[in-house]
Amino acid sequence: MGAFGTIFPSSSCTTTIHLLILLVLILIQAPASTLAQLQDEEMAAEAKAADAANRRWAHLPRSDVKLVEFPLNLEYLECEYFLWGSMGKGMDVVAPELVGGGPPPIGAMEANLDNFTRDIIEQFALQEVGHVRAIKSTVKGFPRPQLDLSRSNFAKIMDQAFGQQLEPPFDPYANSINYLISSYVIPYVGLTDYVGANPRLKSPRSKRLVAGLLAVESGQDAIIRALLYQEAEMEVAPYNITVAEFTSRISELRNELGRDGIKDEGIIVNPALGAEGKIEGNVIAGNEYSLAYMRTPQEILRIVCGTGSEREPGGFYPEGASGSIAGSYLR
Repeated sequence: MGAFGTIFPSSSCTTTIHLLILLVLILIQAPASTLAQLQDEEMAAEAKAADAANRRWAHLPRSDVKLVEFPLNLEYLECEYFLWGSMGKGMDVVAPELVGGGPPPIGAMEANLDNFTRDIIEQFALQEVGHVRAIKSTVKGFPRPQLDLSRSNFAKIMDQAFGQQLEPPFDPYANSINYLISSYVIPYVGLTDYVGANPRLKSPRSKRLVAGLLAVESGQDAIIRALLYQEAEMEVAPYNITVAEFTSRISELRNELGRDGIKDEGIIVNPALGAEGKIEGNVIAGNEYSLAYMRTPQEILRIVCGTGSEREPGGFYPEGASGSIAGSYLR
């Protein structure tokens, strides 16, 4: 080939080079195509899940969808409060797929709990994750609303309950008894919502879901009340106010905000309000027949927003609660 052979490769060499170039191009393109395929598969799975949820939702009466969707506000609240209090982390870590891009709660933190109380609250927390999952598996739902779980918000609630500013401000995260008192504020409200929703539901599927949620919420509330009842006469430091008095004042505040009579009672009551009108111990609240009280969504909003108005955000929901029912009052 002479000198030209060193400059121009042979045809076989050229073929080899072309094959190498082709192989490199394939290797370069393979990851991109694989990634695109994975993305397509992920989008298809998400679309399939959304389609399945929409089909389930479509089979429910519209009125049922609204009633089942509304308590998701309360389940998000309980879930975040119990998760943070017992584990020091919230849904963004434990169940990020359920938050729907909603903002993290304000001021949530791990509480200074004894081991026994922490164990119970952690069980509650994971139960609440299940509740959020159950509701969002039944109806479309909505992203986690903005929640205020800060010390200052709980301090404001306690000041409101006692009609004066407590000094120092009440800290729900300080110890086990404070955390249980603050927890007394939450599950019972959801319980009364489920009792109120149940007779208005039409679909057996909706009724079954709400009955299941109500059973566990009632159990949580009963455990919290029993733990507080055991310490009913204990004075909460440094206020020299008994545990029983705290529960009574919180219940009175909820009755006042709800604006529809007595539907809430502390752990010690006038015997006339106790079971059969004969006993002051009130470890489980109930009406004159010892049946659970019921509340409407409007009453719930007045209470959890702390404003006494379903149209005014505040309290645990500084930007308002979410969903069709809550949203209808904010327009």
